[in-house]
Amino acid sequence: MRFDGFTGNTRLQRRLCDIEENGRMPHAFIFEGADEKARHALALLLAQWAVCTAPGDKPCGVCAACVKAKKAGHPDVFSAQGGAGSRSFHVDVIRTIREDAYILPNEAQRKVYLLEGADTMTEQAQNALLKILEEPPAYVLFILTCVSSAGLLPTVRSRAQIFTLEPSALPEADTAQKQVEELTGLLAAAVAAPHEYELLAVSGKLIKDKDRLRAVLQRLALVFRDACVCSAGSGGETTGQVKQLCERFTAGRLLSMLEATQQAQRMLEQNANQTLLVTWLCAKLRMK
Repeated sequence: MRFDGFTGNTRLQRRLCDIEENGRMPHAFIFEGADEKARHALALLLAQWAVCTAPGDKPCGVCAACVKAKKAGHPDVFSAQGGAGSRSFHVDVIRTIREDAYILPNEAQRKVYLLEGADTMTEQAQNALLKILEEPPAYVLFILTCVSSAGLLPTVRSRAQIFTLEPSALPEADTAQKQVEELTGLLAAAVAAPHEYELLAVSGKLIKDKDRLRAVLQRLALVFRDACVCSAGSGGETTGQVKQLCERFTAGRLLSMLEATQQAQRMLEQNANQTLLVTWLCAKLRMK
């Protein structure tokens, strides 16, 4: 799989290539991350891949199908998006997609439905989408983009493969990313500290900045996930944070921390009070 014009996120790129090479491409993807342009660029590349007619690596970017998809003119690539509101992606759009999905493609081997800002879908819209996600036609590919998949129903998330994009390598984004990494490392270390004060002191820096809190929760969930994998003896990332957590906690306790962090992500997307949310998470992470 080619990623022309899409830089960074090397782990994500490798994962997509491995899936393609092994013939295990799913029928639904979720691309989450704070960088809207990066989410859109990756989703568009995948849509081009799905309709590309080149015999070699896809997407070639130059065949008629790729050009049409890039210019939003391919008849088998349907795009929809929500508005600025938290629940502005309405059910009527999904119902139209659901009906259209059972019509065979016009030109390509696949039909692609690109749903941007999927986390702004109403619960009714998500339930309507779930009906087609459960048993889609073999030629259908769904690509959902969102800031955080925590804003989607668990049933929707369970029927798609989730890919987390890291921030762009722009100077301001790089600085913000370093701050997020530093805070995440401090949180992971504070969880294992002998006193609760360390955790409260670090988490207090997250209360007033929702975007930073969202990014830290997202990264913290990845740390706990890797620790769970490592603790189970299944490989995965073995950073200093992960090793420390594996040495300090049982696999069951690490799983509980991961679940608490994921729940905190969902609560944040539901506009929970940030002070109460952070306090709640600290209590969950310190629970014996």
